[in-house]
Amino acid sequence: MPITADYIRIADEIVADIRAKKLKPGDKLPSIAQLAATHKVSPSTVKQVYVRLEALRVIWRHQGKGIFINDPKLWMREP
Repeated sequence: MPITADYIRIADEIVADIRAKKLKPGDKLPSIAQLAATHKVSPSTVKQVYVRLEALRVIWRHQGKGIFINDPKLWMREP
């Protein structure tokens, strides 16, 4: 089985949680520091997760408020 980069694995877990309705549009995601601690990865890895998901429009950032789940209808493509 090929080894998947941590940031891809974590991004895929977030998408899976959205599909399973554990996360819903408008839900706030943990901070970079919180998610890094949860997954035992560096903050730079979590930044890559959020950059990847933001590029696909899975999430959106609101300066000073946090990072939120976007409506799947607005996603760029299927992640």
